Amino acid sequence: MTIDTLPAVSTQPALTFHHFPTRHQAVIWRNWGLVPTMRLAALLGATEAQVFRCAAELGLPAPVTVSRRWLDRSYITLIRNNWHLLPYRQLLLLLDWTAARLDFVLREEDFLWYKLGSLKPACDEVRYRELTPEEQAATERVKQTVRTYFPTLPAEFASYVPFDFLDRWEIAEPRHSEPPSTNRRRDPFEIKFLYSYSAGYGDALLGQTADPYPESLLREYARHGINGIWLQAILYTLHPLEKAPAFSTGAAERIANLRALVSKAGRHGIGVYLYLNEPRQMPAEFFEAYPDWRGVQSQAPGEEHLYAMCTSSPGVRAYLEEACQQIFTQVPGLAGVFTITMSENLSNCHSRNYGAGCPRCGTRPPPEIVAEVNTAIARGVHRAAPAAKVIAYTWAWAKEWQLQAIDLLPEKIDVMCVSEWGLPIAVGGVKGEVIDYSISCPGPSAASRACWDRARRNGLKAVAKVQLNCSWECATLPYLPVPYLVKEHLDNLTQAGVSGLMLSWTLGGYPGGNFALLSSTPEELALEKFGTETAPAVCAAWKQFSNAFREFPFHLEVLYLGPQNLGPANLLFDRPTGYRATMTGFPYDDIDAWRATYPPLVFEEQLRRLSEEWQTGLRLLPGIEEDTPAVTAANLRELTAVATAAWCHFKSSHLQFKFNRLRNAADPAAAPELQAILDAEIVIAVTLYNLAKKDTRIGFEASNHYLYTPNDLVEKVLSCAVQSKVRR
Repeated sequence: MTIDTLPAVSTQPALTFHHFPTRHQAVIWRNWGLVPTMRLAALLGATEAQVFRCAAELGLPAPVTVSRRWLDRSYITLIRNNWHLLPYRQLLLLLDWTAARLDFVLREEDFLWYKLGSLKPACDEVRYRELTPEEQAATERVKQTVRTYFPTLPAEFASYVPFDFLDRWEIAEPRHSEPPSTNRRRDPFEIKFLYSYSAGYGDALLGQTADPYPESLLREYARHGINGIWLQAILYTLHPLEKAPAFSTGAAERIANLRALVSKAGRHGIGVYLYLNEPRQMPAEFFEAYPDWRGVQSQAPGEEHLYAMCTSSPGVRAYLEEACQQIFTQVPGLAGVFTITMSENLSNCHSRNYGAGCPRCGTRPPPEIVAEVNTAIARGVHRAAPAAKVIAYTWAWAKEWQLQAIDLLPEKIDVMCVSEWGLPIAVGGVKGEVIDYSISCPGPSAASRACWDRARRNGLKAVAKVQLNCSWECATLPYLPVPYLVKEHLDNLTQAGVSGLMLSWTLGGYPGGNFALLSSTPEELALEKFGTETAPAVCAAWKQFSNAFREFPFHLEVLYLGPQNLGPANLLFDRPTGYRATMTGFPYDDIDAWRATYPPLVFEEQLRRLSEEWQTGLRLLPGIEEDTPAVTAANLRELTAVATAAWCHFKSSHLQFKFNRLRNAADPAAAPELQAILDAEIVIAVTLYNLAKKDTRIGFEASNHYLYTPNDLVEKVLSCAVQSKVRR
């Protein structure tokens, strides 16, 4: 594979970042401390000395130590930071990757191509050059801005250690060798599994130089009663394809690593579950070896070369069954699998409603297709491991036929639903319904209850997928301190007779936070962590946060496209960018996408109410006195930091929406308000920077890596400062 075979470059020009006098300065800034200086110099056609000098002129410390973890664990951060700066050739130099690896990551790394907007902006090559006198003067202003707002930045750059939460899971909470409390109630859920907080989403079983499942993390999960972890498994990467072995390179290493993971997790009483989104869409050349397997062609931008494997082909179903049997034979002790059969991936001819284009599937109803896929997988799994769980996840099953599909499932399959799928809501007077990823709107829904009831009637067990620590309502924090909402949801699920919980998608797996509510009430948790004198005030703040969060303007498109996950790190632009917001990737300034079905002023008002009521909760948190016990003081500092970071995200989202609405209106009378927003955004960005530099969990989410770093928050201040100067 070559650069020419990567997804085509768009004709839409890349964004210009006017707060940097030149593009090569933007490249150096965005990658400083993340990529070796020698590599930056090589791709810019400069010497290391020139790059060091350029960084110092911008106010960055030079030289700087680069943590290997950026390259091993945060390559998506690098891709995103440079998506509008570097063309493919220079991006590959920056990553030190082949075109084939970039293609695989774009296709298989949790919809990364979609998160990047399904387009590569048109970028010219960036080369180092000497500055003009005007650029030198502008660069000096950048440096002075950095010194003004971040006077200790050089020292903080050196002390910031990305991913250091891997070495100290409980930042403030005391460590325990026994369960947190002997008087906690036993929770009613048989299985409780989640995604590792520290695992990337890609090829997690091949070539790992950083352990995505460290012993300390597994120990913390077990301490909270969590008995399962899950990871994505792509069958063709684990089970060699006889006629197309090139697609299965590394299968033996992956199987060996999977065996080791099962053994390690088992020592902590934790089972390993594989997520199967099968069969995968494949490029046209694959079907030269398997012509009878080819199904419908993808119609998504940049994916025209991909086709579904047609599950109406007996060969495809036989492959699913054989692959599952062989994997579970080679890896004894695997706890099970869960399947998604109707996702954004083209996993069967009906999965994107393309079924009419397939001569075999066009005449067959979708419930037959999804039941057939689940049956083939279950046969393979249970032939090798009769006790292993097979969980059919109903994500995106149509309400018109989901009960029929459940009726077609074989024995020994559990049925998992998003707890709140289809839950009716009315936020700010706007009616809608929840699809997924809600903490602000506790489930379960009537639709999910109906599916669980049908499953139990058929002798199948019911499992709920939930988010307890965080969701795409704000994913870049370890947890949201809204325990009263979480407990309400858990109590509802207990009453619904659910026997198992999937506790998170890729986000929300932090080993702490709200997970203690699986076996405690908020009051019990507050008493344990904060003591008798402080617990009542903490509970009052928790109640306020929980009530405030009900004001979140929930809609799945808001979650995917809004600015709340980047928060203050999302840049403000003095004129419309013309770019559309992307799924959990780039919000840009696309406020019509942000608000989904909410009228502009209603959406803005809900964000204002959320942030102001949340701030009221912050004021209720007790201070730390000289005689405050050490553990209580540490827990209060941690809670205050996380709650303040959440406020920064919510308040900045409100201000960003208002800024872009006023900017788009082009009303000269709005100039004072726009200036006030720029000033407020600077204060919020500095506030979040001071939190993030001390707590490396802030800004991180497993499938997106670091959505922002402290240096991105400094860049936000630079951007606002430049606009302020122009406006004044």
